[in-house]
Amino acid sequence: MENNNLSSGERKLQCSDVSKCFQLLESILDGELGEEGKDLLKQKLEKCQPCFEHFHLEQAIREVLKTKCTKQPLPEKLADSIRQMIHDVR
Repeated sequence: MENNNLSSGERKLQCSDVSKCFQLLESILDGELGEEGKDLLKQKLEKCQPCFEHFHLEQAIREVLKTKCTKQPLPEKLADSIRQMIHDVR
């Protein structure tokens, strides 16, 4: 990861080490790097547009998966129907 002297509010348009940065962002999103990771993330996202975009995309994907992939109870009537079909096939 590079340390460019950019003016305030300006981000790099290309990342010098995409693979390493994306690994860092994934680790942070997975909660593996605590407060130090959060500070590093904030600094990185302020400076690098590709990392900023990747982070927010990954964050959005994880939120969608979290809300859409919840465990739903199986209605008892449906379970009985499936059991009956399995029994009939045997």
